[in-house]
Amino acid sequence: MSKYADYIEQIEIDSLWSGQKHILWNLDRRVNILSGVNGVGKSTILNKVVKGLISGGEFPSHMLKGVKLKVYPEDAKWIRYDIIRSFDRPLLNIESVEKLDLSLATELDWQLFQLQRKYLDYQVNIGNRIINTLQSGNPDAAEEAQRISEPKKKFQDMIDCLFTETGKKIIRTENEIRFSQIGETLMPYQLSSGEKQILVILLTVLVEDSCPYVLFMDEPEVSLHIDWQQQLIDLILELNPNIQIILTTHSPAMIMNGWTDKVAEVSDITVK
Repeated sequence: MSKYADYIEQIEIDSLWSGQKHILWNLDRRVNILSGVNGVGKSTILNKVVKGLISGGEFPSHMLKGVKLKVYPEDAKWIRYDIIRSFDRPLLNIESVEKLDLSLATELDWQLFQLQRKYLDYQVNIGNRIINTLQSGNPDAAEEAQRISEPKKKFQDMIDCLFTETGKKIIRTENEIRFSQIGETLMPYQLSSGEKQILVILLTVLVEDSCPYVLFMDEPEVSLHIDWQQQLIDLILELNPNIQIILTTHSPAMIMNGWTDKVAEVSDITVK
């Protein structure tokens, strides 16, 4: 049986650009924030790691040449991970989407469409676990069933709280994510870019079902209100305490809630 890593302990890149800049980044178990001016290599570092994991997380056989990861436990062969790039660009392959008869126009729309499918699977999985728990005869079965369902409720409460100023609320009787607003029903694709972005991030975290895994985010503050930027890391950790966050950012707001000591400048992790 394949063993999955709980988190990444260290990222090493022999040459970031054509033989220049050796990178050695020792990582925190929970939160890691990479900062630096434009063009210094923040996104390049993330991209080099993620490209090596693109085959589904098999490790280390698919890593790019010169890229090394140290993980925990050290004999792990796979890494669960997600990568979120928050730039809401127009879809390039719009013809394929049109065949699905959907109103998808941007990359965030497409991510939300895919996450809706994962959300349905997630609900089936936790539903089955709740049924099995309640049928087990365990005297604590009801309490355990409530624990299993808690992350979904927490996610819905978070989104309702974040969207409270516009009066949007998740319709909790629907299997897919839809919103009510002043008597109207809204699809996720009708949200603003910032609303789509926070929904994509938190829904991505939820459907991993509290498993240990790595969440890579490239400048997640794009389109987010400063209050949402400030809350983002805390919301992610509350939804899944087993996650490891590795992100790049330009925003001071991202570290305002006590994450200053988790920031590394690219110059700090560059070995001369």
